[in-house]
Amino acid sequence: MEEIYCFAGNPLDRASQRRQDPRWIAALLDDPQSLVLPLIDLKPLVREGTPAALDWRPMAEWRGLIDAGADPILLGLDERRAYFALDAGTGDKTAATADARALAAQIAGGEAAILGEARALIDWHNRHRFCARCGTPSLVASGGWLRRCPNCEAHHFPRVDPVVIMLAIDGDRCLLGRNKRRAGARFSCLAGFMEPGETPEEAVRREILEESGIRTGRVRYLGAQPWPFPSSLMMGFLAEAQSTEIVVDPDELAEARWFDRDEVRAMVARSLSDDPAPALPSLPPPLAIGHQICRRWAVVGESV
Repeated sequence: MEEIYCFAGNPLDRASQRRQDPRWIAALLDDPQSLVLPLIDLKPLVREGTPAALDWRPMAEWRGLIDAGADPILLGLDERRAYFALDAGTGDKTAATADARALAAQIAGGEAAILGEARALIDWHNRHRFCARCGTPSLVASGGWLRRCPNCEAHHFPRVDPVVIMLAIDGDRCLLGRNKRRAGARFSCLAGFMEPGETPEEAVRREILEESGIRTGRVRYLGAQPWPFPSSLMMGFLAEAQSTEIVVDPDELAEARWFDRDEVRAMVARSLSDDPAPALPSLPPPLAIGHQICRRWAVVGESV
């Protein structure tokens, strides 16, 4: 059975075949059943109390902001209604909001996936207000899934950046690195952006070699995680090491080490503990695919 990572498993129908129709989008915006999730500084409104949940609001409450020029983004439909996201700017500092990364670990998996979709799309629109071809301010179309240039007629679609994240394996040892920008003893899988003209497997081998000096051969795909910070697709792999001498790229890593399976099992356990012993080597939290790759190798027993 395929493993579902945080920010994956979105339950909404994105209605991609219908969202090009502006009349249909307008009808959804006028439908009293439609709901909107406002984001302030890319932080969603949340319902106060326990358990944590996204604070979906009736569209009518935000009609004034929409009429003033804010662009609602169609996230998708379920059997009952349409769901939109809205960039509510930076104004209301009193609203109950939450950091998307922290909130995702507390809410239901489907809601976390919808939140990731909303945050990534709003952030993309904020970064791409002008046509990349001619520099003219572009216009939102297709329910927020397209920016169209009124001058040169270029179409710009939301982008996703593919990232490989991988665990190099040497028998009962795995290779973990510590990012130089992160204080403490947190280690994780090596990772990097894919480059034009290479396959994911080639990117895995290149990134491991560049960052650690380790050569790898066979590569096995495990799964993928949307990561909306700002908009990446993290593709997880195991890779078979063909060399063992580590030569760290100091521009990328502060440290890289081989860890045996028992050490990684202990790191997984500490990451789930209320007393994580911060002085000891640790892993990213369970919401990150890097944690899950380590768990699948050390605890579940996955192999290349």
